[in-house]
Amino acid sequence: MKKLFLFTFLLIGFAAFSQGTISGKVLDGNTNEPLLGANVVETGANNGTTTDFDGNFSLKVSENSGSVNITYVGYETQNISYTLSNGSANLKTIVLMPDDNALSEVVITAAGVLDIAKDRKTPVAVSTIGAEQIQQKLGSQEFPEILSNTPSIYATKQGGGFGDARINIRGFDTQNSAVMINGVPVNDMENGQVYWSNWAGLSDVASAIQVQRGLGSSKLAISSVGGTINVITKSSERKEGGFFSGAVGNNDYLKNVVSYSTGLSENGWSGSFLFSRTAGDGYINGGKFEGYNYFAAIGYKPNEDHSLEFTVTGAPQWHHQRSRGIAISEYLKYGNDGEPNIKYNDEWGYKNGKEFSFRRNFYHKPVLNLTWDWDITDATKLTTTTYASFGRGGGTGEIGEIQGARQFQLNRTSDGLIRVDDIIRYNSGGSVQGLVGEDLTRVIQRDQVNGLYLNNSDINDNADNTNGITRRASINSHNWYGVLANLKTELNENLVLDFGVDLRTYTGFHYRRVNDRLGADAYQQTDDRNNPIGEGETNIFYETYDADQPWWVFGDIDDEEKIDYYNTGLVNWVGAFGQLEYTIGEDITTFVQGSLANQGFAREEFFGETPPEKTDYENILGGNIKGGVNWNIDDNHNVFANGGYYSKQPLFDAVYINFGNNLNPDLQNEKIVGIEAGYGYRSRKLRANVNVYRTSWADRFESVGATFNQGEPDEVRGTANITGITQVHMGVEADFRYKLTNTVTLRGMLSVADWQYQDDVTAAYFDNDQSPIIVGGVPQVETLELDGVKVGDAAQFTTSLGADVNILDNLSVDANYRFHDNLYADFDATSVGPEGALKLPSYGLLDAGLSFNVPFVNDERVEFRLNINNVLDETYISESDTNVFAEAGDSTYDGISTQNRVFFGFGRTWNASVRFNF
Repeated sequence: MKKLFLFTFLLIGFAAFSQGTISGKVLDGNTNEPLLGANVVETGANNGTTTDFDGNFSLKVSENSGSVNITYVGYETQNISYTLSNGSANLKTIVLMPDDNALSEVVITAAGVLDIAKDRKTPVAVSTIGAEQIQQKLGSQEFPEILSNTPSIYATKQGGGFGDARINIRGFDTQNSAVMINGVPVNDMENGQVYWSNWAGLSDVASAIQVQRGLGSSKLAISSVGGTINVITKSSERKEGGFFSGAVGNNDYLKNVVSYSTGLSENGWSGSFLFSRTAGDGYINGGKFEGYNYFAAIGYKPNEDHSLEFTVTGAPQWHHQRSRGIAISEYLKYGNDGEPNIKYNDEWGYKNGKEFSFRRNFYHKPVLNLTWDWDITDATKLTTTTYASFGRGGGTGEIGEIQGARQFQLNRTSDGLIRVDDIIRYNSGGSVQGLVGEDLTRVIQRDQVNGLYLNNSDINDNADNTNGITRRASINSHNWYGVLANLKTELNENLVLDFGVDLRTYTGFHYRRVNDRLGADAYQQTDDRNNPIGEGETNIFYETYDADQPWWVFGDIDDEEKIDYYNTGLVNWVGAFGQLEYTIGEDITTFVQGSLANQGFAREEFFGETPPEKTDYENILGGNIKGGVNWNIDDNHNVFANGGYYSKQPLFDAVYINFGNNLNPDLQNEKIVGIEAGYGYRSRKLRANVNVYRTSWADRFESVGATFNQGEPDEVRGTANITGITQVHMGVEADFRYKLTNTVTLRGMLSVADWQYQDDVTAAYFDNDQSPIIVGGVPQVETLELDGVKVGDAAQFTTSLGADVNILDNLSVDANYRFHDNLYADFDATSVGPEGALKLPSYGLLDAGLSFNVPFVNDERVEFRLNINNVLDETYISESDTNVFAEAGDSTYDGISTQNRVFFGFGRTWNASVRFNF
């Protein structure tokens, strides 16, 4: 009887202590993805738990009713009430919205346009990088480098200038991988490229980055051969508050950011604003830079059915560059003890004691968006984004010669710098020693018109017509307008229909102007290939134009004095798209989508006859069709498959060839066929994905600089137009995240690929005047043996392993090691011999970081972050511009010929930041 009484007493006491169980699921408010590791704690008690990979949690509570606090670093805290029924309560789905602490505010609500893939639903290979990771781990690196530990991604700093990084997805660069901001495409409409210096501020305003590898799930007819990068920015709908942050790093790196949001007012208005400045000397020698970033989002929600949001962002900047690879022999020449000087830059020197680079990039590309969301009914929503972009700027370089030698052929200082002051002295008629040739002293009496010292140049490199070296600027500006609309309607509980339009118009302005005469009185135009100066005529230009941040983008360019060339490219885009998504219960999701787009290309030449010559529009129809299915086998396992076909219009330079209004006679669309299959596993501890893919890319066209009969007496320099290029990219990808303990999380990835060319190609040769090279009355055409050659420019084997460790509640450390192999030189078909593609040495990099935060006023916290990249100071080659194999007796470095022009990656770098939220 006593035992029964004791047992009953203990049971009652236990019931009083633990009344029941509550459960639920926590999602990210940006992407609707599960939040792993969110903390769920009973209010007023010490018991708690964390969410698993699917965002699920289960917690024993001590009261029949009460509340729980749900927290996640960088997200707003939720306090959820509960009442037990029969000993349990299901809180269902709980959405945590990002807050100021992670700079990951509420995203624009245009979900129909954003094309966000959902885990265990959208059947594509996808990786999502959250705001916390961007904010903490990017540091002073370039924006694409935050994706370096994503499967099949290869990101490098290229020349090492501010914003000069590049990225490849599955072996395809941004010309064939789409980049979008809030679902709006930003790839250049002429050449397809994305210049990251134009978007240097994205890390400040991004709330998430999603990478869909392969053709992806975007509804638009975009160039997603390799994949799609969708950057989701913050919006106006944030709570009131803001932050200050400051960062320092190696080579005098300094960055300051300030941000403030008004919160949503009672009358439906909201605003969010950010401004930053970044500057430094740059890691490479002669790499100074200065950049700004501004962002404003203004929202208005008059009622529950309508909302408007206007955003504007821009990043005016200038930076010195290392624009092309340097021969390894030069790195060694200016290095020490047989080790290369990886910081060496052959593009700069000192002008009057200040850093002066012949390669200076300057650009400003503000983008304005107006998004309107209209909830027509509970089942139907229309989202429309109207946008405009005004790009202004370009890059500088040298033009002209001194005694038949171009700038890079002149003698240098003992440490390899350009003798800028001597060039100025020469241009202004002074005495120069040893600038051309050795131990040569000359007093230059320049050709004079009205007593002026004139710089000029000749396009045919005729030294008799060329005298003096000038820094010119090649301008590549544009005006771009577009409308993107998507109507989404739920036909029934299982079937959703999307359809919309994608309308764009683009004008690109291309010309050169004088930036710095370097001591000369004026510049004389002598090399307009379309309108050459006649006997006794002279065109003398006195104006120079700076190369700083072009803040004002609405100026008139008509009155600018232009040299060398002047033309515009015009592109019109009319597209339509549609998608059907069908779900079967909660386990199977399928989709099929298609799009059509007509691209009209035209070119206007202003340096030709009067009036200017403008072509008719060449209209080319393209589009895609793709589909896929995802099956959630159970709560842990899912499989998916997708496939598609894309008829892709060629780039502008493949439509009008040889730098003129010359329509390509072999014009045809590129054909892409992609297939993919994958498997996913989700549990409380492990989240893992494995997928395989094959992408075939056929009927490509390229125009490259080439030399016909190289090394022979009748050698001719010019270009080669290469047709019929086919590439096949296959591979296996895997990634995982494993929660080892409550404080330790492991993550890793593996990519094993086989990317190679298929079939030989044909090259037609042209000289520098863009005339066909004729031998024996026959235009010269050559078959190039490309079949089976490896594709270069990106590592075909990558792997990484990292760990995040929470030492204390306010102290964490992280480290990551990644390894790259099977990296081949970037080459064109004319440079490939029987050896195939040059394989570069493999390399591995270790990165590490530390985060720490302390309480401050009003319960806010001050956050500190330290990043160290390439901790082991590894010396490595990240890419090669040439494909030169070492022969017997040749000098080599790490097994490859020192004749190769390469870029070395950065050595050890560091940055530290502090951030205060208010």
